[in-house]
Amino acid sequence: MHLNELEAHMHAFVASKGWYDDDSPKPQTPRSLAASLAIESAEVLEHFQWREDVKDPHALAGELADVALYLLQLASVSGINLEQAILDKLALNHTREWPDP
Repeated sequence: MHLNELEAHMHAFVASKGWYDDDSPKPQTPRSLAASLAIESAEVLEHFQWREDVKDPHALAGELADVALYLLQLASVSGINLEQAILDKLALNHTREWPDP
């Protein structure tokens, strides 16, 4: 499945819940989505609190999916082509110097 197909599935789900409606109790604004992305990212970190390995890969997969969905939605509602942004960033990173620690 391609990124644009995942984006379409994500938008269909959000729309089906009524979260894009003007009177939604869960407004899907860039700010709200950025906050949700940060919160979900912290939930990923919880899986590694006090350990180096993953105790429950299935639960971690669910948290990673939440992060990916919020990231995809934030990019989309902000008018950012995430696929192109990733490619642009990779190209830039290839030109950077990475000092040794």
